[in-house]
Amino acid sequence: MNRLLALKSAQRALLLLFIALFVAVLLASQAGTLALGPWQLITGNMSSYDWQIWSAVRLPRLLLAMLVGSGLALAGAAMQGLFRNPLADPGLLGISSGASLAVGLWIVFPLAAFLPDQWTWQGQMLIACVGGWLTCWLIFRLGQNGHGNMLWLLLAGLAINTLAGAFNGLLSYVADDQQLRQMSLWGMGGLGFVRGSELAVGALVMLPGLVLLLSVRKQLDVLQLGDLAAADSGLDAKKLRRKVVLGTALAVGVSVALAGIIGFLGLMIPHMLRMILGPGHRLLLPASALGGAILLLLADSLARTLAAPAEIPVGLLTSLLGGPYFLWMLARGRNRGDV
Repeated sequence: MNRLLALKSAQRALLLLFIALFVAVLLASQAGTLALGPWQLITGNMSSYDWQIWSAVRLPRLLLAMLVGSGLALAGAAMQGLFRNPLADPGLLGISSGASLAVGLWIVFPLAAFLPDQWTWQGQMLIACVGGWLTCWLIFRLGQNGHGNMLWLLLAGLAINTLAGAFNGLLSYVADDQQLRQMSLWGMGGLGFVRGSELAVGALVMLPGLVLLLSVRKQLDVLQLGDLAAADSGLDAKKLRRKVVLGTALAVGVSVALAGIIGFLGLMIPHMLRMILGPGHRLLLPASALGGAILLLLADSLARTLAAPAEIPVGLLTSLLGGPYFLWMLARGRNRGDV
């Protein structure tokens, strides 16, 4: 009976999130200087110019917001479960910085010159994923030295972020004007730089990572019991770690390559949903994917309307939201003795 009630509660929660996602898509589709709602698309009340804007600009942007938002939030939820601490986040732990440094190297140095033009974006995604994977590997090595202590990991993430920022500063110093502008805009995060073909490639690369992260829901629940209890239950912690690292590297790498740096999304959404839905990862991981898509859609809608006809980089808005939220989490955790 209890399992049946829990299943119905989970289904209701996911249904509400799906409804919220549908509402967010409706709001985001009409945001901006040119209002193009789905109703105009359904009724066919569109000029050829409106249809071109919708198909080439607005629709890819909506899909990209859902893809990046779900990927970052899902990766954050999985990392928090793996580290058993709600402060774990791909951005705070330096994974996003590692991926961004790899992309910065790709922009400044003529690495793309060795590839055909149609493979430029694919190469950028690949090198971003590699940068994220190498950073994950380094974090786990440092975590072993610190016996998994979260403060140690946060300090390691701070060091990685500092080093990545320094190297990005060096890249900015040697970059030409065009490369410098590209790095600056990309570093602030945005959803308006990707065409439909590039989005399709990014989705093909990221979706296996999302599936991989969703497949470890039960194992993450077992891991919360502790290392000894997890080992007694037959859980292969090393295999679980490899899956989470690979899925996170794919999700974060593609997100950074397509949308730049969008901070704190992987921290806020899983933490808020954990307080509402509970700590169980069977519900938390899919709910985080939906919640991340909703938040990024709404944030991008604000980015397009607050300073219209100009556009605020969406990464700045998420940082303005996430920074105070992170400070509140630290203060709350200190009062409770969690950190």
